[in-house]
Amino acid sequence: MTNRTALVTGASRGIGLACARALAESGARVVLAARDRAKLEEASAQIPNSTWVEIDLSSQDSIKAAFAQAAKNGPIDILVNNAAITKDGLALRMKKDDWDAVIATNLTGAFLAIQQVLHGMMKERWGRIINISSVVGEAGNPGQANYVASKAGLVGLTKSLAQEMASRNITVNAIAPGFIETDMTAGLSEDLKAAMLAHIPLKRFGRVADIAAAVRFLASDDAGYITGQVLAVNGGMYM
Repeated sequence: MTNRTALVTGASRGIGLACARALAESGARVVLAARDRAKLEEASAQIPNSTWVEIDLSSQDSIKAAFAQAAKNGPIDILVNNAAITKDGLALRMKKDDWDAVIATNLTGAFLAIQQVLHGMMKERWGRIINISSVVGEAGNPGQANYVASKAGLVGLTKSLAQEMASRNITVNAIAPGFIETDMTAGLSEDLKAAMLAHIPLKRFGRVADIAAAVRFLASDDAGYITGQVLAVNGGMYM
């Protein structure tokens, strides 16, 4: 990945930070993008040859400004759409604002980010777009209708864009993580964790490094003949 530039959203912590680190270790110049300036500065300091930009994926203006800043050092060759939010609740009582907020960030934000890099990738006739979906985008999950819809939407977006962009040597793939140990999952009760573990054939929760390894592969030249696919990294919990 030498001389390639990668931008990772939601890169200040968790899966995004692990992906940014893995791409940097593979030789890419990495741009970390997230909302929290302090966490971005701290994260970027851990990764040699990296820079950062503030971005709010719910705002088209913020997305345009962030990508314009990121592209000052050259076009983005690799985009990892990882940023996501949750606003859980049963569908019967879910507020429209909570539905809209999750769809805006997780799905519309990812689409708008992709739009910012397509022209450059088409000109270079090379590109890697990797959308981080979720196992629940395939299997569903009660209490997360908005989040599940956004992650399922990313799968459809991935497949459509893969067909549109293939002739320009731009691959578009998705990764569907299972239960991964991150800050977001650390607050779950031990009973809930035990119940989930019972449904994972590999009998362990995933690590952020497991997702980062999949991202590094799909971003590499080794994955040049793979497009429109959803790579499940879930320990076998959904097949």
